Amino acid sequence: MAAVSKCGHRNIAVVVGVLTRDPEVRELPDGQVIVELDVKVAEAAKGSSVVPVSWSGGKATFGAGDVVVVVGRVRRRFWNAGGGPMSRTDVLAEIVVPGGSAKRTSAALAEAAARVSL
Repeated sequence: MAAVSKCGHRNIAVVVGVLTRDPEVRELPDGQVIVELDVKVAEAAKGSSVVPVSWSGGKATFGAGDVVVVVGRVRRRFWNAGGGPMSRTDVLAEIVVPGGSAKRTSAALAEAAARVSL
């Protein structure tokens, strides 16, 4: 569930786009499964961009070219590498559904809308 601050701000992201590659599944040393997705989204000013998505515990039932709907939150990670600080901004997915499934897409968007309600 998305975090809510005392002043009511929420970190909610909804991404709808096409997978640019097959999901990459990684298992961490603690046994947690992470699915990495790259979702291409249309942008009026730039044409398109790719949004990196990390999905903890998800199942890689999608493939390159599939349309997906992602509901989650934006996060930024920092680490040191090559003698300097590095960072990456991605979406930490809580829900990923196929874009072609009207019922599942509606449910995912309803969940996101419920989180926005004040």
